[in-house]
Amino acid sequence: MIHFLVHDAADNVGVAVVDLEPGTDCIGKNLADNSTLKARAEQAIPLGHKLALKDFNVGDTVTKYACEIGRDRKSV
Repeated sequence: MIHFLVHDAADNVGVAVVDLEPGTDCIGKNLADNSTLKARAEQAIPLGHKLALKDFNVGDTVTKYACEIGRDRKSV
């Protein structure tokens, strides 16, 4: 089962294609090269929302569709 999609190799977040429960070990696809990715949902993520593919630090850039869409402003 595919849980999330990534649209570009530069992306560090994926888009959930199903509702994700906390603790779910997720499988994703990179649509740019059809590679398989893995991530873990640490909290509930609704369909269509972003899933972090790395641990972010304050000031890190969030990239989706190969575009900067924001910066992490606080620690989780």
